[in-house]
Amino acid sequence: MAAVQNVLERRERRSIFALAGIFGLRLLGLFLVLPVFSVYAHGLHGAMEHPALIGIALGAYGLTQAMFQIPFGKLSDKWGRKPVIATGLLIFAIGSVIAAQATSIEWLLVGRIVQGAGAVAAAIIALTADLVREERWTKAMAIIGITIGISFSVSLVLSAPLAHWIGVQGIFWVTAVLSVLAIGVLYKVIPEVPARFHRDAEMNPAVLGTVLRDPNLLRLNYGIFALHTGLTAIFVVLPLVLVDSHHPLLSQADQWMLYLPVMLLSFVAMVPFIIVGEAKRKLKEVFVLAVAILVASVVWMALSGHNIWSIAIALFLFFVGFNILEASLPSLVAKFSHPGAKGTATGVYTTAEFFGAFCGGLLGGLLYLPGQRNYSDVFWAVATIYLIWLVVALTMRSPRYVATRIFPLPDDDRDIDGLTQRLLQLPGVAEVAVFPDEGAVYCKVESKVYDEERLRAVIAATT
Repeated sequence: MAAVQNVLERRERRSIFALAGIFGLRLLGLFLVLPVFSVYAHGLHGAMEHPALIGIALGAYGLTQAMFQIPFGKLSDKWGRKPVIATGLLIFAIGSVIAAQATSIEWLLVGRIVQGAGAVAAAIIALTADLVREERWTKAMAIIGITIGISFSVSLVLSAPLAHWIGVQGIFWVTAVLSVLAIGVLYKVIPEVPARFHRDAEMNPAVLGTVLRDPNLLRLNYGIFALHTGLTAIFVVLPLVLVDSHHPLLSQADQWMLYLPVMLLSFVAMVPFIIVGEAKRKLKEVFVLAVAILVASVVWMALSGHNIWSIAIALFLFFVGFNILEASLPSLVAKFSHPGAKGTATGVYTTAEFFGAFCGGLLGGLLYLPGQRNYSDVFWAVATIYLIWLVVALTMRSPRYVATRIFPLPDDDRDIDGLTQRLLQLPGVAEVAVFPDEGAVYCKVESKVYDEERLRAVIAATT
Protein backbone atom coordinates (compact mmCIF):
# COMPACT_ATOMS: atom_id res chain seq x y z
CA MET A 1 0.00 0.00 0.00
CA ALA A 2 2.82 2.37 0.91
CA ALA A 3 4.59 1.57 -2.35
CA VAL A 4 1.44 2.41 -4.33
CA GLN A 5 1.10 5.66 -2.37
CA ASN A 6 4.72 6.62 -3.15
CA VAL A 7 4.27 5.90 -6.86
CA LEU A 8 1.08 7.99 -6.87
CA GLU A 9 2.80 10.89 -5.13
CA ARG A 10 5.77 10.79 -7.54
CA ARG A 11 3.40 10.79 -10.51
CA GLU A 12 1.48 13.74 -9.10
CA ARG A 13 4.61 15.76 -8.35
CA ARG A 14 6.06 15.10 -11.81
CA SER A 15 2.77 16.01 -13.47
CA ILE A 16 2.24 19.17 -11.42
CA PHE A 17 5.71 20.55 -12.11
CA ALA A 18 5.55 19.58 -15.79
CA LEU A 19 2.19 21.30 -16.25
CA ALA A 20 3.36 24.33 -14.25
CA GLY A 21 6.41 24.47 -16.52
CA ILE A 22 4.24 24.37 -19.66
CA PHE A 23 2.01 27.09 -18.21
CA GLY A 24 5.04 29.17 -17.24
CA LEU A 25 6.79 28.80 -20.61
CA ARG A 26 3.56 29.77 -22.36
CA LEU A 27 3.25 32.96 -20.33
CA LEU A 28 6.98 33.65 -20.51
CA GLY A 29 6.57 33.86 -24.27
CA LEU A 30 3.89 36.52 -23.84
CA PHE A 31 5.58 38.50 -21.06
CA LEU A 32 9.10 38.56 -22.52
CA VAL A 33 8.19 41.15 -25.13
CA LEU A 34 6.35 43.44 -22.70
CA PRO A 35 9.23 45.83 -21.82
CA VAL A 36 10.65 46.00 -25.36
CA PHE A 37 7.59 45.79 -27.56
CA SER A 38 6.75 49.49 -27.96
CA VAL A 39 10.28 50.54 -28.87
CA TYR A 40 10.59 47.69 -31.39
CA ALA A 41 7.15 48.28 -32.93
CA HIS A 42 7.95 51.95 -33.59
CA GLY A 43 10.50 50.87 -36.18
CA LEU A 44 8.09 48.72 -38.20
CA HIS A 45 6.52 49.83 -41.45
CA GLY A 46 3.22 51.64 -40.89
CA ALA A 47 3.70 52.18 -37.15
CA MET A 48 4.11 55.96 -37.30
CA GLU A 49 1.20 56.31 -39.73
CA HIS A 50 -1.04 54.28 -37.37
CA PRO A 51 0.50 54.66 -33.89
CA ALA A 52 -2.59 53.28 -32.15
CA LEU A 53 -1.76 49.87 -33.63
CA ILE A 54 1.37 49.71 -31.46
CA GLY A 55 -0.65 49.50 -28.26
CA ILE A 56 -3.35 47.38 -29.86
CA ALA A 57 -0.74 44.88 -31.05
CA LEU A 58 0.78 44.73 -27.57
CA GLY A 59 -2.55 43.81 -25.98
CA ALA A 60 -4.12 41.91 -28.89
CA TYR A 61 -3.21 38.50 -27.51
CA GLY A 62 -5.49 39.25 -24.55
CA LEU A 63 -8.56 39.57 -26.77
CA THR A 64 -8.17 36.15 -28.38
CA GLN A 65 -7.12 34.62 -25.05
CA ALA A 66 -10.36 35.91 -23.52
CA MET A 67 -12.39 34.63 -26.47
CA PHE A 68 -10.93 31.13 -26.71
CA GLN A 69 -9.83 29.99 -23.26
CA ILE A 70 -13.27 28.75 -22.16
CA PRO A 71 -14.09 27.08 -25.53
CA PHE A 72 -10.69 25.34 -25.43
CA GLY A 73 -11.49 24.10 -21.93
CA LYS A 74 -14.85 22.69 -23.04
CA LEU A 75 -13.30 21.09 -26.14
CA SER A 76 -10.80 19.33 -23.90
CA ASP A 77 -13.74 17.55 -22.23
CA LYS A 78 -14.76 16.10 -25.60
CA TRP A 79 -11.51 15.65 -27.51
CA GLY A 80 -9.15 14.97 -24.61
CA ARG A 81 -6.85 17.30 -22.68
CA LYS A 82 -3.57 16.60 -24.45
CA PRO A 83 -4.77 17.04 -28.06
CA VAL A 84 -6.38 20.39 -27.18
CA ILE A 85 -3.34 21.62 -25.22
CA ALA A 86 -0.99 20.52 -28.02
CA THR A 87 -3.18 22.30 -30.59
CA GLY A 88 -3.12 25.48 -28.51
CA LEU A 89 0.66 25.34 -28.13
CA LEU A 90 1.05 24.81 -31.87
CA ILE A 91 -1.21 27.80 -32.62
CA PHE A 92 0.88 29.89 -30.22
CA ALA A 93 4.07 28.77 -32.00
CA ILE A 94 2.59 29.72 -35.39
CA GLY A 95 1.64 33.15 -34.02
CA SER A 96 5.19 33.58 -32.71
CA VAL A 97 6.65 32.74 -36.12
CA ILE A 98 4.32 35.27 -37.80
CA ALA A 99 5.39 37.93 -35.29
CA ALA A 100 9.08 37.06 -35.74
CA GLN A 101 8.86 37.54 -39.52
CA ALA A 102 6.66 40.64 -39.43
CA THR A 103 8.08 43.73 -41.11
CA SER A 104 4.94 45.85 -40.66
CA ILE A 105 2.86 46.73 -37.64
CA GLU A 106 -0.16 45.10 -39.28
CA TRP A 107 1.56 41.71 -39.53
CA LEU A 108 2.87 42.02 -35.98
CA LEU A 109 -0.74 42.57 -34.91
CA VAL A 110 -1.77 39.41 -36.79
CA GLY A 111 0.97 37.45 -35.05
CA ARG A 112 -0.14 38.61 -31.61
CA ILE A 113 -3.76 37.76 -32.37
CA VAL A 114 -2.76 34.24 -33.41
CA GLN A 115 -0.54 33.86 -30.33
CA GLY A 116 -3.48 34.61 -28.07
CA ALA A 117 -5.72 32.16 -29.93
CA GLY A 118 -3.64 29.30 -28.51
CA ALA A 119 -5.53 29.63 -25.22
CA VAL A 120 -4.58 26.55 -23.21
CA ALA A 121 -4.93 27.84 -19.65
CA ALA A 122 -8.33 26.27 -18.93
CA ALA A 123 -7.34 22.93 -20.48
CA ILE A 124 -4.10 22.80 -18.46
CA ILE A 125 -5.97 23.47 -15.23
CA ALA A 126 -8.52 20.77 -16.12
CA LEU A 127 -5.72 18.28 -16.83
CA THR A 128 -4.13 19.15 -13.49
CA ALA A 129 -7.43 18.30 -11.81
CA ASP A 130 -7.54 14.98 -13.69
CA LEU A 131 -4.08 14.04 -12.42
CA VAL A 132 -4.17 15.29 -8.84
CA ARG A 133 -6.14 13.98 -5.87
CA GLU A 134 -8.62 16.41 -4.32
CA GLU A 135 -6.49 16.91 -1.19
CA ARG A 136 -3.52 17.99 -3.37
CA TRP A 137 -5.53 20.34 -5.58
CA THR A 138 -4.87 23.51 -3.57
CA LYS A 139 -1.13 22.81 -3.46
CA ALA A 140 -1.05 22.11 -7.20
CA MET A 141 -2.76 25.40 -8.01
CA ALA A 142 -0.40 27.23 -5.66
CA ILE A 143 2.59 25.81 -7.57
CA ILE A 144 1.07 26.92 -10.88
CA GLY A 145 0.38 30.39 -9.41
CA ILE A 146 3.98 30.69 -8.18
CA THR A 147 5.22 29.64 -11.62
CA ILE A 148 3.16 32.39 -13.25
CA GLY A 149 4.64 34.97 -10.87
CA ILE A 150 8.18 33.75 -11.52
CA SER A 151 7.60 33.79 -15.29
CA PHE A 152 6.43 37.40 -15.14
CA SER A 153 9.36 38.55 -12.99
CA VAL A 154 11.98 36.68 -15.01
CA SER A 155 10.57 38.05 -18.25
CA LEU A 156 10.89 41.67 -17.10
CA VAL A 157 14.51 41.15 -16.11
CA LEU A 158 15.60 39.09 -19.15
CA SER A 159 13.60 40.90 -21.81
CA ALA A 160 15.93 43.82 -22.49
CA PRO A 161 19.20 41.80 -22.50
CA LEU A 162 17.64 39.17 -24.78
CA ALA A 163 16.38 41.87 -27.13
CA HIS A 164 19.92 43.32 -27.22
CA TRP A 165 21.53 39.93 -27.94
CA ILE A 166 19.08 38.28 -30.34
CA GLY A 167 16.61 41.06 -31.18
CA VAL A 168 12.87 41.08 -30.55
CA GLN A 169 12.45 38.83 -33.59
CA GLY A 170 14.77 36.39 -31.85
CA ILE A 171 12.57 36.47 -28.75
CA PHE A 172 9.59 35.50 -30.88
CA TRP A 173 11.60 32.64 -32.42
CA VAL A 174 12.64 31.43 -28.95
CA THR A 175 9.04 31.42 -27.76
CA ALA A 176 8.01 29.43 -30.83
CA VAL A 177 10.69 26.82 -30.11
CA LEU A 178 9.78 26.66 -26.41
CA SER A 179 6.15 26.12 -27.32
CA VAL A 180 7.01 23.17 -29.56
CA LEU A 181 9.28 21.70 -26.86
CA ALA A 182 6.38 22.03 -24.40
CA ILE A 183 4.35 19.71 -26.65
CA GLY A 184 7.10 17.12 -26.26
CA VAL A 185 7.00 17.49 -22.47
CA LEU A 186 3.22 17.14 -22.56
CA TYR A 187 3.36 13.74 -24.26
CA LYS A 188 6.61 12.37 -22.80
CA VAL A 189 6.37 13.39 -19.14
CA ILE A 190 2.68 13.67 -18.28
CA PRO A 191 0.78 10.36 -17.98
CA GLU A 192 -2.40 9.55 -19.86
CA VAL A 193 -5.55 9.78 -17.75
CA PRO A 194 -9.22 9.92 -18.71
CA ALA A 195 -10.81 13.38 -18.70
CA ARG A 196 -13.25 13.98 -15.86
CA PHE A 197 -15.44 16.99 -15.16
CA HIS A 198 -14.34 19.02 -12.11
CA ARG A 199 -16.57 21.78 -10.86
CA ASP A 200 -13.71 23.44 -8.98
CA ALA A 201 -11.50 23.50 -12.09
CA GLU A 202 -13.85 23.92 -15.08
CA MET A 203 -16.64 26.09 -16.38
CA ASN A 204 -20.15 24.85 -15.48
CA PRO A 205 -22.79 26.64 -17.61
CA ALA A 206 -25.47 25.75 -15.07
CA VAL A 207 -24.02 28.18 -12.50
CA LEU A 208 -22.69 30.83 -14.89
CA GLY A 209 -25.68 33.12 -14.31
CA THR A 210 -25.24 32.89 -10.54
CA VAL A 211 -21.54 33.74 -10.82
CA LEU A 212 -22.20 36.72 -13.12
CA ARG A 213 -24.80 38.12 -10.70
CA ASP A 214 -22.69 37.76 -7.56
CA PRO A 215 -21.68 41.31 -6.49
CA ASN A 216 -18.60 40.11 -4.61
CA LEU A 217 -17.26 38.23 -7.64
CA LEU A 218 -18.15 41.13 -9.95
CA ARG A 219 -15.97 43.43 -7.83
CA LEU A 220 -13.08 41.01 -8.14
CA ASN A 221 -13.62 40.63 -11.89
CA TYR A 222 -13.47 44.39 -12.31
CA GLY A 223 -10.36 44.39 -10.14
CA ILE A 224 -8.37 41.94 -12.26
CA PHE A 225 -9.64 43.68 -15.41
CA ALA A 226 -8.44 47.05 -14.08
CA LEU A 227 -5.12 45.63 -12.86
CA HIS A 228 -4.14 44.25 -16.26
CA THR A 229 -5.61 47.17 -18.18
CA GLY A 230 -3.28 49.40 -16.22
CA LEU A 231 -0.26 47.10 -16.52
CA THR A 232 -0.49 46.84 -20.31
CA ALA A 233 -1.22 50.54 -20.82
CA ILE A 234 1.77 51.49 -18.67
CA PHE A 235 4.09 49.29 -20.72
CA VAL A 236 2.89 50.90 -23.94
CA VAL A 237 4.67 54.10 -22.85
CA LEU A 238 7.13 53.28 -20.03
CA PRO A 239 9.79 51.76 -22.35
CA LEU A 240 9.46 54.85 -24.56
CA VAL A 241 10.02 57.13 -21.55
CA LEU A 242 13.25 55.30 -20.73
CA VAL A 243 14.71 55.60 -24.26
CA ASP A 244 13.22 58.99 -25.19
CA SER A 245 15.65 60.62 -27.61
CA HIS A 246 15.27 64.04 -25.98
CA HIS A 247 15.86 62.78 -22.42
CA PRO A 248 17.37 59.26 -22.62
CA LEU A 249 17.47 57.57 -19.21
CA LEU A 250 18.50 53.96 -19.94
CA SER A 251 19.42 52.19 -23.12
CA GLN A 252 17.25 49.20 -23.90
CA ALA A 253 20.11 46.82 -23.09
CA ASP A 254 20.57 48.37 -19.62
CA GLN A 255 16.95 48.40 -18.52
CA TRP A 256 17.42 45.16 -16.54
CA MET A 257 19.29 47.34 -14.03
CA LEU A 258 15.97 49.04 -13.30
CA TYR A 259 13.69 46.01 -13.39
CA LEU A 260 15.86 43.57 -11.40
CA PRO A 261 16.12 45.55 -8.11
CA VAL A 262 12.53 46.79 -8.47
CA MET A 263 11.17 43.24 -8.80
CA LEU A 264 13.34 41.78 -6.02
CA LEU A 265 12.56 44.54 -3.55
CA SER A 266 8.86 44.53 -4.37
CA PHE A 267 8.66 40.77 -3.70
CA VAL A 268 10.38 41.23 -0.33
CA ALA A 269 8.06 44.12 0.55
CA MET A 270 4.97 42.11 -0.49
CA VAL A 271 5.52 39.21 1.93
CA PRO A 272 4.54 40.96 5.20
CA PHE A 273 1.30 42.19 3.61
CA ILE A 274 0.33 38.67 2.50
CA ILE A 275 1.13 37.27 5.96
CA VAL A 276 -0.95 39.94 7.69
CA GLY A 277 -3.82 39.49 5.22
CA GLU A 278 -4.12 35.72 5.63
CA ALA A 279 -2.75 34.98 9.11
CA LYS A 280 -4.23 38.01 10.84
CA ARG A 281 -7.45 37.90 8.80
CA LYS A 282 -6.99 41.42 7.47
CA LEU A 283 -7.38 40.49 3.81
CA LYS A 284 -9.80 43.27 2.93
CA GLU A 285 -7.68 45.92 4.63
CA VAL A 286 -4.53 44.71 2.85
CA PHE A 287 -6.43 44.49 -0.44
CA VAL A 288 -7.70 48.08 -0.21
CA LEU A 289 -4.24 49.31 0.82
CA ALA A 290 -2.68 47.59 -2.19
CA VAL A 291 -5.13 49.30 -4.58
CA ALA A 292 -4.35 52.64 -2.89
CA ILE A 293 -0.62 51.95 -3.42
CA LEU A 294 -1.34 51.36 -7.12
CA VAL A 295 -3.15 54.69 -7.40
CA ALA A 296 -0.29 56.52 -5.67
CA SER A 297 2.37 54.79 -7.78
CA VAL A 298 0.78 55.65 -11.12
CA VAL A 299 0.19 59.27 -10.05
CA TRP A 300 3.89 59.34 -9.12
CA MET A 301 4.77 58.02 -12.59
CA ALA A 302 2.69 60.78 -14.17
CA LEU A 303 4.58 63.39 -12.15
CA SER A 304 8.05 61.83 -12.53
CA GLY A 305 8.84 63.39 -15.89
CA HIS A 306 12.27 62.09 -16.93
CA ASN A 307 13.79 61.49 -13.49
CA ILE A 308 15.07 57.91 -13.37
CA TRP A 309 15.09 57.72 -9.55
CA SER A 310 11.54 58.97 -9.32
CA ILE A 311 10.44 56.45 -11.96
CA ALA A 312 12.24 53.66 -10.08
CA ILE A 313 10.45 54.51 -6.81
CA ALA A 314 7.09 54.73 -8.58
CA LEU A 315 7.73 51.40 -10.33
CA PHE A 316 8.73 49.78 -7.01
CA LEU A 317 5.47 50.93 -5.41
CA PHE A 318 3.51 49.75 -8.43
CA PHE A 319 4.90 46.22 -8.24
CA VAL A 320 4.41 46.04 -4.48
CA GLY A 321 0.71 46.70 -5.03
CA PHE A 322 0.58 44.57 -8.17
CA ASN A 323 2.19 41.53 -6.51
CA ILE A 324 -0.07 41.74 -3.45
CA LEU A 325 -3.15 41.87 -5.65
CA GLU A 326 -2.00 39.11 -8.02
CA ALA A 327 -1.57 36.88 -4.97
CA SER A 328 -4.74 37.86 -3.11
CA LEU A 329 -7.29 38.14 -5.93
CA PRO A 330 -7.42 34.38 -6.72
CA SER A 331 -7.69 33.67 -3.00
CA LEU A 332 -10.64 36.03 -2.73
CA VAL A 333 -12.34 34.44 -5.74
CA ALA A 334 -12.03 31.05 -4.02
CA LYS A 335 -13.40 32.43 -0.76
CA PHE A 336 -16.41 34.20 -2.30
CA SER A 337 -17.41 31.52 -4.83
CA HIS A 338 -20.09 29.00 -3.89
CA PRO A 339 -19.22 25.31 -3.44
CA GLY A 340 -18.93 23.67 -6.82
CA ALA A 341 -18.81 27.03 -8.64
CA LYS A 342 -15.14 27.89 -8.17
CA GLY A 343 -14.15 26.65 -11.64
CA THR A 344 -16.81 28.83 -13.27
CA ALA A 345 -15.90 31.84 -11.13
CA THR A 346 -12.22 31.38 -11.98
CA GLY A 347 -13.01 31.08 -15.70
CA VAL A 348 -14.92 34.37 -15.70
CA TYR A 349 -12.16 35.99 -13.63
CA THR A 350 -9.42 34.84 -16.03
CA THR A 351 -11.43 36.02 -19.03
CA ALA A 352 -11.69 39.47 -17.41
CA GLU A 353 -7.91 39.43 -16.85
CA PHE A 354 -7.09 38.76 -20.50
CA PHE A 355 -9.69 41.23 -21.74
CA GLY A 356 -8.09 43.81 -19.48
CA ALA A 357 -4.72 43.22 -21.19
CA PHE A 358 -6.36 43.93 -24.54
CA CYS A 359 -8.12 47.06 -23.28
CA GLY A 360 -4.86 48.31 -21.75
CA GLY A 361 -3.08 48.04 -25.08
CA LEU A 362 -6.01 49.72 -26.80
CA LEU A 363 -6.06 52.53 -24.22
CA GLY A 364 -2.33 53.15 -24.43
CA GLY A 365 -2.36 53.00 -28.22
CA LEU A 366 -5.22 55.49 -28.55
CA LEU A 367 -3.92 57.98 -25.98
CA TYR A 368 -0.22 58.05 -26.83
CA LEU A 369 0.78 60.46 -29.60
CA PRO A 370 4.40 59.82 -30.73
CA GLY A 371 5.03 63.31 -32.00
CA GLN A 372 3.86 64.90 -28.73
CA ARG A 373 5.44 62.37 -26.32
CA ASN A 374 2.41 62.75 -24.03
CA TYR A 375 3.38 59.85 -21.77
CA SER A 376 1.72 61.30 -18.69
CA ASP A 377 -1.71 61.21 -20.35
CA VAL A 378 -1.60 57.41 -20.28
CA PHE A 379 -0.46 57.37 -16.65
CA TRP A 380 -3.29 59.70 -15.61
CA ALA A 381 -5.83 57.53 -17.41
CA VAL A 382 -4.55 54.44 -15.59
CA ALA A 383 -4.61 56.32 -12.26
CA THR A 384 -8.28 57.14 -12.90
CA ILE A 385 -9.10 53.47 -13.58
CA TYR A 386 -7.35 52.47 -10.37
CA LEU A 387 -9.10 55.20 -8.40
CA ILE A 388 -12.47 53.80 -9.53
CA TRP A 389 -11.23 50.37 -8.42
CA LEU A 390 -10.33 51.80 -5.01
CA VAL A 391 -13.90 53.05 -4.55
CA VAL A 392 -15.23 49.64 -5.64
CA ALA A 393 -12.83 47.83 -3.28
CA LEU A 394 -13.98 49.90 -0.32
CA THR A 395 -17.53 48.54 -0.78
CA MET A 396 -16.34 44.90 -0.69
CA ARG A 397 -17.39 42.96 2.40
CA SER A 398 -14.74 41.14 4.39
CA PRO A 399 -14.37 37.56 3.14
CA ARG A 400 -15.02 34.50 5.24
CA TYR A 401 -11.79 32.64 5.91
CA VAL A 402 -12.89 29.34 4.46
CA ALA A 403 -11.40 26.88 2.02
CA THR A 404 -13.00 24.34 -0.30
CA ARG A 405 -12.56 20.67 0.51
CA ILE A 406 -13.81 17.93 -1.83
CA PHE A 407 -14.75 14.47 -0.54
CA PRO A 408 -15.84 11.35 -2.44
CA LEU A 409 -19.51 10.44 -2.21
CA PRO A 410 -20.25 6.70 -1.85
CA ASP A 411 -22.28 5.14 -4.65
CA ASP A 412 -25.16 3.99 -2.48
CA ASP A 413 -28.58 5.65 -2.51
CA ARG A 414 -28.92 8.30 0.14
CA ASP A 415 -30.89 11.30 1.30
CA ILE A 416 -28.91 14.16 -0.22
CA ASP A 417 -30.82 16.89 1.63
CA GLY A 418 -30.42 15.04 4.91
CA LEU A 419 -26.68 14.61 4.30
CA THR A 420 -26.33 18.33 3.55
CA GLN A 421 -28.11 19.29 6.78
CA ARG A 422 -26.01 16.92 8.90
CA LEU A 423 -22.80 18.29 7.44
CA LEU A 424 -23.87 21.90 8.01
CA GLN A 425 -24.40 21.09 11.69
CA LEU A 426 -20.73 20.17 12.10
CA PRO A 427 -18.45 22.86 13.61
CA GLY A 428 -16.48 24.79 10.99
CA VAL A 429 -18.60 23.72 8.00
CA ALA A 430 -19.99 26.85 6.31
CA GLU A 431 -21.46 25.61 2.99
CA VAL A 432 -22.14 22.22 1.42
CA ALA A 433 -23.02 21.12 -2.11
CA VAL A 434 -23.52 17.46 -3.03
CA PHE A 435 -23.15 16.33 -6.66
CA PRO A 436 -24.13 12.67 -7.18
CA ASP A 437 -23.26 12.85 -10.90
CA GLU A 438 -19.64 13.68 -10.02
CA GLY A 439 -19.67 11.47 -6.92
CA ALA A 440 -18.37 14.35 -4.83
CA VAL A 441 -19.25 16.50 -1.83
CA TYR A 442 -17.96 20.09 -1.91
CA CYS A 443 -17.62 21.73 1.50
CA LYS A 444 -16.58 25.27 2.44
CA VAL A 445 -14.83 24.85 5.80
CA GLU A 446 -12.88 26.86 8.36
CA SER A 447 -9.61 24.95 8.25
CA LYS A 448 -8.70 25.56 11.91
CA VAL A 449 -12.13 24.59 13.23
CA TYR A 450 -13.57 21.65 11.31
CA ASP A 451 -12.81 18.02 12.06
CA GLU A 452 -12.04 16.24 8.78
CA GLU A 453 -12.32 12.73 10.20
CA ARG A 454 -15.74 13.47 11.65
CA LEU A 455 -16.86 15.02 8.35
CA ARG A 456 -15.73 11.95 6.41
CA ALA A 457 -17.52 9.70 8.88
CA VAL A 458 -20.81 11.55 8.31
CA ILE A 459 -20.46 11.22 4.54
CA ALA A 460 -19.62 7.52 4.77
CA ALA A 461 -22.44 6.68 7.20
CA THR A 462 -25.27 4.59 5.71
CA THR A 463 -28.61 6.45 5.45
